Amino acid sequence: MSIIEKALNKSKNKEIDVISIINKDSMQTEAVDDTENTLKVTSNNNKEENYIFNFDWKRLSDLGFATPGSSNTEAIEEYRNIKRPLINNAFGTGSEGIARSNLILITSSLPGEGKTFTAINLALSIANERDKKVLLIDADVARPSISKVLGINKSPGLIDYLDGTNINFSDIIIRTSSPDLSIIPAGKLHDYSTELLSSNKMSSFVEELSNRYPDRIVIFDSPPLLAATQGEVLAKLVGQVVLVIEAEQTLQNVVLESVAKLAECDVVLAVFNKTKKNMDLNYYGYGYGYGHYAH
Repeated sequence: MSIIEKALNKSKNKEIDVISIINKDSMQTEAVDDTENTLKVTSNNNKEENYIFNFDWKRLSDLGFATPGSSNTEAIEEYRNIKRPLINNAFGTGSEGIARSNLILITSSLPGEGKTFTAINLALSIANERDKKVLLIDADVARPSISKVLGINKSPGLIDYLDGTNINFSDIIIRTSSPDLSIIPAGKLHDYSTELLSSNKMSSFVEELSNRYPDRIVIFDSPPLLAATQGEVLAKLVGQVVLVIEAEQTLQNVVLESVAKLAECDVVLAVFNKTKKNMDLNYYGYGYGYGHYAH
């Protein structure tokens, strides 16, 4: 049993899935330059009717994302390994006993470990499944990155929906040129974002997302667990959590502190980002891996 598993089981007397996957050493972090795009917002905060956001696949591929037709076959294969147990937990035999199993939180201990990169890549990979739809939500509401990385201009989002009474789900969701992938931006900055994320309206919102669309996986890009309280709040609303760990940089005690905050979660999967060849995962308590292969 790994150190992380022991920590989880000590906090909660229940078996927890923890899977380590080695990722490519060239993966990006959160810092990606913004670009202009053409998203239009009308005066009443509703998007232009029938608007579809077009991905700049070449730009995203150049940044290291596993885009359709990309030559980055290693990254594509790695995210196939990452998504398979998550999909099985969401819809397969592994979903039994997991509440809201199709809701997945992507987080990290600290900023800069690659969680947004992982969230976007995972969404792109799952969208390639023939019978699955994906909704990617930027829930890192204090430091939103998804719109910036993808090139989406300012648009109403999650916080606007939670804070407002005249904003509907259809006002915040952005359809994209990838037919099975939609996006909800973080929306406006708010002094009481933590309270909004822990509100009854948020609970009802995630319950609706989980139950209304049985073929949809919802991915939340969360604030880092040790940098903001919102991450811990969000973790209690989802069925699965992916903890992104910057290999050979994030200290073991930092990882374990994050794991302790996830003690109530049904499923936790650990992804080691920016690993190097022959890295010793025993430092983190891992001597094994699912989809484990060296580069």
